[in-house]
Amino acid sequence: MRITRTASPARKARAAAFAAVATALVAATALALPTAQAAPHTYSAARLAAVDRAVLGADVGGTAWRVDHATGTVVVTADSTVGEAALARIRKAAGADAGALRIERAPGTFTRLLGPGDAVYGSGYRCSVAFNVVSGSTYSFLTAGHCGNVVKTWYTNSAQSTLVGPTTGSSFPGNDYALVRYANTALSHPGGFTAANAYVGEPVKRSGSTTGTKSGTVTGLDVTVHYSGGGTVRGMIQTNVCAEPGDSGGALYDGTKALGITSGGSGNCSVGGTTFYQPVPEALAKYRVSLY
Repeated sequence: MRITRTASPARKARAAAFAAVATALVAATALALPTAQAAPHTYSAARLAAVDRAVLGADVGGTAWRVDHATGTVVVTADSTVGEAALARIRKAAGADAGALRIERAPGTFTRLLGPGDAVYGSGYRCSVAFNVVSGSTYSFLTAGHCGNVVKTWYTNSAQSTLVGPTTGSSFPGNDYALVRYANTALSHPGGFTAANAYVGEPVKRSGSTTGTKSGTVTGLDVTVHYSGGGTVRGMIQTNVCAEPGDSGGALYDGTKALGITSGGSGNCSVGGTTFYQPVPEALAKYRVSLY
């Protein structure tokens, strides 16, 4: 036979109070414990390189992308012309590694900044001078390759009455640089720059014949850009400096450090934008010329 002891009202009250405290302690402990989460997926350098190639193969105009090894992602920046179907095509191209993609948006349209107007002229186009260079006793200037592709002879004015000289080398797409020789010995060609590689976060200035001098920051390196108007370039510098048509070929610099040649971008200098630049050292090596 089992004997049951009846608890007094006081004992019942103490037990209830103890149970309430215990429940509260358990709840507080549960809140303090971190919720278990799945570890973020990591991608090897080889797999990120494969995603980089997949984005290129998707062939979506209006996009720019770079491998960000610090976060283990491929950052794709899409302009306003890129719809969800096009982004889906990029993800499909990346296949099982689509999780490595980080999609960002930029206003406007990524285009080459070529336009009619002021500065150096030819064939109905206007571009800008980047940096003066020399090889032996021959002086030239660097500008954008998409400018050099369409203009064979350059002038200082839109009437094309004062000669600058001929385009002696041009590379676009793939790269975006060109070399123009000073055939007119009456023109001055000052120097004062040394070549340097840009770094993310670097404060920079850009000069162009349309908008003058504008400031901003380097936001990415080794960027691939597929312009909406056609042409893909690789190894570019990305910045948040504004630019407009006619600024193509202009200089990107930090003090006396020559960093880049203006290639293209989106937006304008009223609302801002994203712009891309051909690194200067590559152009110097290609044409075997030097800054001075």
